[in-house]
Amino acid sequence: MIKKPKSASEPATKKPSPRKDLSPLAEDIIANARDGIYIVQNGKFVYVSELYQKITGYSDTELIGTDSLKNIYPEDKEKVRTQAIQCLKRQSADPYEYRYITKSHEIKWILETVSPIMYGGERATLGCFMDITGRKKMEEALHQSESKYRSILEGIQEAYFEVDLEGGFTFFNDSLCRITGCSRKELTGANYRQFSDAESLEKVIQTFKKVYETGNPVESLDWQITRQDGTKRYIEASVSLQKEVSGKPAGFKGLIRDITERRLIEQELNHVATHDALTGLPNRLMFSQLLGHSIRSAQRRKKQLAVLFVDLDRFKTINDSLGHEAGDELLKVIARRLKQMLRAVDIVGRMGGDEFIILIEDLDDLNQVTTLANKILSAAIKPVVLMGEEYRVTTSIGVSVYPMDGHDEQSLMKNADIAMYFAKEAGKNNFQFYSENLHSMANLRLKIEKNLRHALERQEFSIAYQAKVDFKTGAITGVEALLRWNNPHLGSIAPVQFIPVAEETGMIVPIGRWVMKTACAQNVAWQRQGLPTVCMAVNLSLCQLMDSHLLGDIKAALKESGMAPNLLELEITESMVMHDPERVIDVLNKIRAIGVRLAIDDFGTGYSSLAQIKHFPVNTLKVDRSFIRNLPDDIENKAITLAIIVMARDLKLTVVAEGVETEAQESFLREQVCDEMQGFYFSKPITPENFADLLRKHTDSFKKK
Repeated sequence: MIKKPKSASEPATKKPSPRKDLSPLAEDIIANARDGIYIVQNGKFVYVSELYQKITGYSDTELIGTDSLKNIYPEDKEKVRTQAIQCLKRQSADPYEYRYITKSHEIKWILETVSPIMYGGERATLGCFMDITGRKKMEEALHQSESKYRSILEGIQEAYFEVDLEGGFTFFNDSLCRITGCSRKELTGANYRQFSDAESLEKVIQTFKKVYETGNPVESLDWQITRQDGTKRYIEASVSLQKEVSGKPAGFKGLIRDITERRLIEQELNHVATHDALTGLPNRLMFSQLLGHSIRSAQRRKKQLAVLFVDLDRFKTINDSLGHEAGDELLKVIARRLKQMLRAVDIVGRMGGDEFIILIEDLDDLNQVTTLANKILSAAIKPVVLMGEEYRVTTSIGVSVYPMDGHDEQSLMKNADIAMYFAKEAGKNNFQFYSENLHSMANLRLKIEKNLRHALERQEFSIAYQAKVDFKTGAITGVEALLRWNNPHLGSIAPVQFIPVAEETGMIVPIGRWVMKTACAQNVAWQRQGLPTVCMAVNLSLCQLMDSHLLGDIKAALKESGMAPNLLELEITESMVMHDPERVIDVLNKIRAIGVRLAIDDFGTGYSSLAQIKHFPVNTLKVDRSFIRNLPDDIENKAITLAIIVMARDLKLTVVAEGVETEAQESFLREQVCDEMQGFYFSKPITPENFADLLRKHTDSFKKK
């Protein structure tokens, strides 16, 4: 039972807490209520629950005894007053919404229900007070989204339609008028069946019936229609069921694409002669013909189109290590993924080997291509099950655009191929648009090879050093040696330009030997300056790993510098391990026997499965920067990164996140208990002298703490 509060004439200091006015049962019920609770008597608060205080920001001492309408949004006060009056006249009132001004001046939407009660022997109003601000914002966002949705439908090339259960059009965009040749007035109230000839009509009716009965959409319905002027057109439609809120079928909706020109071409070509036997995709010949036709169409209509050259990174590695059967299965999986993400009017073909090519028509802007290229990169890297194990692959994509990059199929395909090559040069798992600058870079590569042969003897190389930082302590625990080349004729050459050339020509072996010796000597030099000991990471190429003199080179670098073996960490990529697993793992075991640490660089972009890592004698996994780049917003990259961290923790391996550039990335990785980070957020690669200063200052700051 609720007790009557003490008289207002009594001193405030003697007035008991409002909560003490409630019975233990009532107090317990209110404490566990999901709504804020208040009691108003004679227009003033006599009780407010803790949740009510939390929602409004006011304490009970600030509210008790004050006007209950004081903080109501001015325009809503009359509505709330009316509800209170009605409440006192009857047993309860319907829920109603209004706006409330909190103590922090924030306007919140409230859903409230009031009921009459007896409190202390007098009539009062009991209110249940719920914050629905989030829901109201979602409703507003939904309203805006629906308006935007309608606007978008009017701007797309595809025809969008909605029909009732009898087939009468209830909504459509202008593109449907263009395809059918009818005006909006003529289409309004018309039935889709009137555009179908006798041959197509039965198939169309059965398709709509199937969608109605199963509730499952049909993505590709080939359909020949007769336009208003009597001409025939081939269309492709996707149809799905529309339902009422109750779940009852209300009609159908879908998209229609005019595929007449493409169908006419398909009818002229023989499938066997024009399609790839393995994937079923158009082959080089058919793609070239389709591209030529699309170019002529784009020229007439003054439209753009794009050609994407897609190449699987390191396909030879998986084909050689797992066999051609696994390689073929991988190609088929990638082919299916490419087809699934394209529109019906777009075309994907296989050029041969691990190369695919895509034609995108009716481009409005290049953002469409950028979006698609990113989708391809994301789709390709999803796990593929081969020989009972999960593997991940990456792709490199080159893009050329008509008419700016060529006016015929040969030019567009060649320039997309050139752009793809430079996507690989840029580190793989990315895409590049063709430009005249890329063509000049192709000639530059020849000059790089010529000058690279004498770079070592002319002492043109140097090493930059990038710090690795421990997330737990914040201390610099390691450093990576990064090769730099400055040529008097070519200037400063980026590593992504000259290292692939060095690897292909075999020059990477003597260059790598020099890097290892120089880096070890530099680390010892820092120690002699009294600087803290750090682990020196040096990259190994596949050529070095396969070189019979590698173990001797490692021992020589350690002996000549006097550096402890455990302070050297050699980094290899996971694809290197997959090149010849038995031989490579044997070499790695011998390196570990010397006492040198091993790390897998760019982890997640090669072909090894997560389960295989336990067989590699390594100490560290470095998560590839492509997964870190869009953290924490990219859901897929977030999932991959978390999986790597959890797996490494179980295997007692150190995890290093590469390419950390923002505070958001750093915070996310810290929360996920990643061990170390490396990237521009802390430090760029710097000279030996600058790194010594960085290490010294960073260490001094820790001592002061």
